[in-house]
Formats: sequence, C-alpha cells, structure tokens
Amino acid sequence: TQHQFNARESDWGFTSFMPLGELYDPSRGYLVNDTLIVEAEVLVRKIVDYWNYDSKKETGYVGLKNQGATCYMNSLLQTLYHIPYFRKAVYHMPTTENDMPSGSIPLALQSLFYKLQYSDTSVATKELTKSFGWDTYDSFMQHDVQELNRVLCEKLEDKMKGTVVEGTIQKLFEGHHMNYIECINVDYKSTRKESFYDLQLDVKGCRDVYASFDKYVEVERLEGDNKYHAEQYGLQVSGNW
Repeated sequence: TQHQFNARESDWGFTSFMPLGELYDPSRGYLVNDTLIVEAEVLVRKIVDYWNYDSKKETGYVGLKNQGATCYMNSLLQTLYHIPYFRKAVYHMPTTENDMPSGSIPLALQSLFYKLQYSDTSVATKELTKSFGWDTYDSFMQHDVQELNRVLCEKLEDKMKGTVVEGTIQKLFEGHHMNYIECINVDYKSTRKESFYDLQLDVKGCRDVYASFDKYVEVERLEGDNKYHAEQYGLQVSGNW
C-alpha cells in the first residue's frame, strides 16, 4: 500500500490488516526463521498543495472529507446528491426543532446536502455517520457500498412514509424484470415479474457494462438436477432468462 503524508495529515493506517493465522502460515512465507521483515520506502518531494486548491472556484463543487476508510460512502453520497429529484425529496423530509443531526438521518442528510450545495470548502460526514449509529472504529472499517445504499434507502423510505415525499425511493430506484422459463420438450411457459433496486452484474470477462448486461440476460439451461418442475408435466429441461 502507499500513502502521501503531509503536515495536515500525519497519521494513517489500518485497524485490521492481515489475520494472524495467515501471517503465521508457513506456506505464505511471511515468517522466515521466526523473523518478519517489513519494508517501507519513504520519498520526500515537493508536490501540488491540494489543500489550497479551490474546488468551488475551479469546478463549482466541493468534496467530502474522508474519515479514514469512508471513500466508498463519499462516492455514494456524491452520486445521490447529484440526483436533483432525490436531493429535493431529502430537503422535503419533515424534521423538528428538537432533532439533532447526529441522531436523525433525515436531518443529517439535509445538512450534508445543504453544505455540499453552499459551502466553499470540503464537507465533513461525521454527523451523518453518527446518525447511522457508527462510532469512530466503524469509520475505519471498509463497508460494502451496495449494502450501505440498501440500508440508507430503506431508512429514508421508512422516514418518508406519510409525508409529501412518500414513495420517492421506489419511484427513483425501483426497476422491474421478467423472469421467463420455457420448457424444451413440452409446450409449457412460465413468466414472473420481479422488482429490484439493484442488480448484481458479473464484471469478470466483460469488457464493459453492456457486456455485463448481456451476460445477465443469457439463457440458462435448466437440466440434470436443476430441471424445472412444470406443474402437470413434472421435471423438464428448460431455458431460463
């Protein structure tokens, strides 16, 4: 791994780097004669001072500060912020004067979006992560961005119920696909409409997202132990797509 240190950011690292079992595994070669050698290359050089870079002036936008390992969350938040309808719906979520951002996801998200829109410098996300119930340790743990998006949307969807923005999450992010099964040897077909908020696409061996979609809708042959039960026809060899 590598990292760039400077006067403002002098500490950096991992709370968890490698399982001890892996470190002590003789086949991995980390320990030789009960000795572990760690190498560090240090370069001192003059670089562009990004701290003095005026993002607002140059691009019209500001970024989000990284709490340690929250780059995945920052990417998600920036993506959601740049969906105008979503941002407007967040602003319309009702809050009370007794709410505190650190204890209210709607208020924390409203505050964050407002600062992204009007602040001249990068914005902190600590109030929002506190509203998730995270402590400092959680911010140094790499979470799954898809799982975070699902949890965040579920919480917002729940908070929007009974308000003027009820149904916003479903309207923006819900899609539908048709699961279609056709038997090879008998005249039997089955269709089922399913909804989704996200799709799991293969990326290995796919040159771009279009290839991933093509792979997603490929016909799957149901045969052998995976034959389809076609009601009165029993188990049948089928195509599923």
